[in-house]
Amino acid sequence: MLYRYCAMLLFGLLFLYGPAPAHAAVHDTGTDPAVVIDRHIQHYVVEPSGAYVLTVDTAKTIVEQRAVQDHGQYYISYNKTLDDVVSIDAHTLKPDGRKVALRPDQIKDQQEAASTDAPMFQDTRLKIVVFPEVAAGDQLVVRYTIRRGTPLFPGQFEDLSSSPFYLNKNFLLVYDMPASMPLHADAVGFVPVPLSPRDAVPAGHRRYQWRYAGGDNQRLEADSVSYLDYGKRLAVSTFADYADFARAFRNNGVAAGSAAAPAPAIATLARQLTAGLPDARERALALSDWVRRNIRYVGVYIGPGGVVAHPAATVLDNRYGDCKDHAALLEAMLAAVGIGSTGALVNSGNAYQLPDTPTLGVFNHMITYVPSLGLYLDPTAESMMAGYLPASILGKPALLLASGTFAMTPVLQPERSRTTTWFDIGRDGRSRFRVSKTASGASAEPWRKTVRESRQADREQFVRRMLQGLGQKGQGVFDAGKVDGKSDEYSLSLSGSSDHFLNLPGPSALATTYDFWGGLGEAVFTLGQEKERRQPFVCPAVDVEDETGFRLPKGVRVLALPKSTSLMDGGIHYRSTYARQGSAIVVKRRFTFRHGRATCTPDDYRTMQPALERIMRDLRSQVVVSGR
Repeated sequence: MLYRYCAMLLFGLLFLYGPAPAHAAVHDTGTDPAVVIDRHIQHYVVEPSGAYVLTVDTAKTIVEQRAVQDHGQYYISYNKTLDDVVSIDAHTLKPDGRKVALRPDQIKDQQEAASTDAPMFQDTRLKIVVFPEVAAGDQLVVRYTIRRGTPLFPGQFEDLSSSPFYLNKNFLLVYDMPASMPLHADAVGFVPVPLSPRDAVPAGHRRYQWRYAGGDNQRLEADSVSYLDYGKRLAVSTFADYADFARAFRNNGVAAGSAAAPAPAIATLARQLTAGLPDARERALALSDWVRRNIRYVGVYIGPGGVVAHPAATVLDNRYGDCKDHAALLEAMLAAVGIGSTGALVNSGNAYQLPDTPTLGVFNHMITYVPSLGLYLDPTAESMMAGYLPASILGKPALLLASGTFAMTPVLQPERSRTTTWFDIGRDGRSRFRVSKTASGASAEPWRKTVRESRQADREQFVRRMLQGLGQKGQGVFDAGKVDGKSDEYSLSLSGSSDHFLNLPGPSALATTYDFWGGLGEAVFTLGQEKERRQPFVCPAVDVEDETGFRLPKGVRVLALPKSTSLMDGGIHYRSTYARQGSAIVVKRRFTFRHGRATCTPDDYRTMQPALERIMRDLRSQVVVSGR
């Protein structure tokens, strides 16, 4: 069901472990042998209204004992507003043929965690089937039926599916559609199944069905894009194209119109907030910042008519709403000061591609686009100043609801991190140190908000982590800086002392990299953390600069200083210098990465690996000193 797959996207496809594309798979490292899916048959019977009945028949065998903990229960998602769980039948089948039926109290009901945090389209609860007496060798069987009386989009149906990474013996997806509602499909790794004479198709319906094509799987690599971008998945939809899909949103009042009409209270507030701001961009940023700071995000609203947004005036009165509500209010406020805008559907996870067949499955967030300014705004992003987007939205296709056309969110935005670390070293080997970090551009507000909302215990933990990142044990004092500032630059600092920093008087080596959150070393190692890659991966732009200084005590000689490094290759620019300044040694490094896209290919990775390896060697370099 579509809302289930939206939730899966938000959590990185919880049940997927990430195979590589078929052409790149050399051997199977992703399929988990602990479980075998004996059958999974998912059958929709859809009505002309878009309502449907879904029946799922699934059975899996626990092969290894380690799978009991994770698979001893089965989760059924349903929309509490739109769905009725008609029936659930489940049992544990022992190897000797004995059935252990479930008691009524072994079916729990609770709020789905994804629903509380999801930007939109989530209003789900879970039926949790807890199997009794589960052990290795058992088969767990579930059959359930859900009836959706009110479709998300009246007169339409769509679905997005993929398979878990276990041995699948029979994974079948069946759709019985009204003859008046042709079903379009984009199938990768799913093969059509011809209709059999034994198939009983409801009167007035046409059956479409696909079977999952098994094969080798590859583990999901670090920071790889969504498996839906390159793997096996089936997208089906009655929408003819994405323009038709966008039209359905407009018809439900999610885009411009009734939901975003600038009521008098909205118009008055918008003019007050933009008074004295003659520049249209400044006005748009001011309004977006006000919405993100003053309208609380709450779980999605799905009304009796399906996917809808509250009227903007209601959102203003309530001071809360989901992402559709935030976008509707901002659109109305912008209109009140003469700035046209439109809602834009995007994926806020790691999916960068869209199926050819329109489906809600990859759209899990709505932002605002101002065409006249070429400006994207996310009024739900509490930690991002207006004018910047969360990194997960950069370089994404955006479906503009007003026109039904596509645009692309920016790949790059200003963002820089600078860290300065100085050590004053005494004759006894102790050091006093000070670390200053400045984040500018898109990263300024996330850091400032994190610190602003932290408790004292959190700040003490932050100090400990920064000390660990510096390879130090000791005590430190945290200076939070101007946490109430509103500029796109934020600075914080840490100072303290540590014991046994340098072993004197004998020859001793000083590390030249003391990395902690957001430092240069972290950026390099994150980009190069895989030995090799077979999957596309997220490779955001990087601009980090570190300066590390050591003031040496009198009588300490420098025996060896590393050579400076400078390289430009494959979008990577790196420079390091090592210099003596009187009794001090100063190490400066700058690392930037620009790719032109938000994602990189395995070929890109092979091209950049020599440069990354050279940088990593430089980061491991040491200064050798000796006392008298």
